[in-house]
Formats: sequence, C-alpha cells, structure tokens
Amino acid sequence: MNRTHFEKELEKLHYDVLKMGSLVEEAIANAIVSLVNHDTELAQKVIDDDDRIDKMEVEIDNKCAKIIVTQQPIARDLRIVLTGLKIVTDLERMADYAVDIAKTTLRIAHQKYIKPLIYIPRMAETVREMVKMSLDSYVRQDLDLARTIGEKDDIVDALYKQVFTEPLTYMMEDPRNIDQASQFLFVARYLERIADHATNICEWVIYLDTGEHIDLN
Repeated sequence: MNRTHFEKELEKLHYDVLKMGSLVEEAIANAIVSLVNHDTELAQKVIDDDDRIDKMEVEIDNKCAKIIVTQQPIARDLRIVLTGLKIVTDLERMADYAVDIAKTTLRIAHQKYIKPLIYIPRMAETVREMVKMSLDSYVRQDLDLARTIGEKDDIVDALYKQVFTEPLTYMMEDPRNIDQASQFLFVARYLERIADHATNICEWVIYLDTGEHIDLN
C-alpha cells in the first residue's frame, strides 16, 4: 500500500466516522422528540435504526484493523487510526443511550406526564450541542473548540441537578408518581452519559494532535 492509497484510506475512515456521528445525532434528537411528544412510532424507529449504527461500528473497526495490519502506521498516522477506533466506540455508546431513552418513551407514552417536560429537553439540547461540537472539533482538528467542551458539560451538570430534584419532589408528594418520575431520572442519567462520551471525543481529538491524554471533565 503506497502513501497515496494510505491517505485515501484515512480519508474514507474520516468520512465513515462523520457519517456514523450524523446518525447518532439524529438518534438522540429523535429519542427526545419521541419522549416529549409521546411518539411511539418515532421511538421504535430509534430502536430499529440502532442496528445500522452497530453495523457501522463493526465495519469501521474492521477497516482500522486492516489499515494497522497492512500499513503498520506509526506516530501521527497511528494516532489517526486509534482516534477513529475510540471515537466510534463513544458514538456507539451514545446511540445505545438514545435507544434507552426511546425505550423509556415506549414504557410511559400512554401515561399522562406528571408535569410538562422542561429541563429534560433543555438538557438534551445542550447535550446535542456537545455532540455536534465534538464532531466539529474532529472534522476541523480544532483543539481550541475541543477544549471548550467542559463549559457545556458544566451546563449539563447543572441541568441534571434540576432534573434530579423535581422528580424526587413528585415522588414524595404521591407514591403513584414513583414509577414515572424514576423513568425521567433514568433519561437524565442517559443524557449525562452521552455528554461524557462527547467529552471523550474531544479528548481524543486533542490526543490525535498532541499525543497526550487530557481530562476535560
């Protein structure tokens, strides 16, 4: 494999990661919309589409393995491949959490919500911004953008506290609220974990350029 062919393989890897990222962004958005709107069809779509994301992860993993075996990259070239591997792992886990949110929709879609959802959609919007920010930093190799992800993560943490406090209040007021309120707590936790994985991607972007692992949380 000559250098030109190798660079084309890296370009394909870059494209595949971004394509997978786009699917994951869509899954997160659809999962939250399904929850807010009691939309069981959209929730089921998120669940069904996860097979495609899982398949993409396997395909990208195999491409990375092939590049390592056939080209034996070193230094920055190796970091490019390793970063691709790590990012798709984070993306796949994000998609799993989107599926978990969609499954929550299916569990409670036919119930009247104990209160209008306010903080969860706000939290989800910030999380989506983090996912987009992490992928943009990867596309542009923008270290400054990657390093600012912690500011968004602080916002998510603050909203998580709000989401956590409200359901507990409803639980104490009426034990019949416990099941539904618990589901909303799970959703908030899933969103928090997605934010953590977005932060991980930014850490890998920094690693790609510097070779150093930086904790951005």
